[in-house]
Amino acid sequence: MNIIIGYVVIIACCLGGFAISGGHLIVLFQPVEVLIIGGCLVGATIAGNSGQVLKALGKALGACFKPPHFKKDGFMGLMACLFEILSKVRKEGLMSIEQDVENPESSAIFSKYPDILHDHHLVDFITDYLRLMVSGNLNPMEIENLMDSELDTHHAESHTAESALSKMADGAPAFGIVAAVMGVVHVMGSVGQVSNAELGNMIAAALVGTFLGILMAYGFMAPLANVFAQLESENGKALECTKTVLLASLNGYSPAVAVEFGRKVLFSPLRPSFKELEEFVKNAKGK
Repeated sequence: MNIIIGYVVIIACCLGGFAISGGHLIVLFQPVEVLIIGGCLVGATIAGNSGQVLKALGKALGACFKPPHFKKDGFMGLMACLFEILSKVRKEGLMSIEQDVENPESSAIFSKYPDILHDHHLVDFITDYLRLMVSGNLNPMEIENLMDSELDTHHAESHTAESALSKMADGAPAFGIVAAVMGVVHVMGSVGQVSNAELGNMIAAALVGTFLGILMAYGFMAPLANVFAQLESENGKALECTKTVLLASLNGYSPAVAVEFGRKVLFSPLRPSFKELEEFVKNAKGK
């Protein structure tokens, strides 16, 4: 919603200011300039990225206009799920969660938390490390190093889409200049063939290319890249929270203390209070 509001403010201020100063809005309607700039941007993006990055870029653009995947309730659900799993381990032993790990979709614990089940990457992260815990072949330090490596890989993968979007924003002003130069070339080729009034309109149309390139870059694309970076940072906290809880459990802390460790790594707007989390876990266990 903030993106839409921001875009409306940008458009209203640009067009309103131009109109108030006496400008004619129809002059800004230059579909050919949009075609040149937009086409060059799309072509350069296709040429400069692999199919995997282009697919990730498409998903990133869609994610920017959707609500965050994990909100406060989502993080409480994650910690409640981990609490139930670790409590089961503490009471019945590590082998008791073998079926939950191998078939999370049919697990009585995971099925209580559909938001977690829908995030396949998070489910894989949880079950993979629970599986390593069940095997008992790795110590906490080795598991922590492996977790850090996986989180670094996840961050690098998510950064490719953000980087591609940022480079599109960086390239838009340059392609705006390309469109403007092509317009000027057209104007120079028309000298002596059209009236001065027509030449003035053609020069104005050419300059619109520079305006559109800069506006697209800093008014539309750069904010999207920034929003996606923020969303990825928030979503990555789910993996970091899981890592912290599991490592705390491996180091001998009780499930209640382990989830408290996980709570502490969350951003403050998304972090529930101790009492909120305690009440949520109690209600979840009673379902």
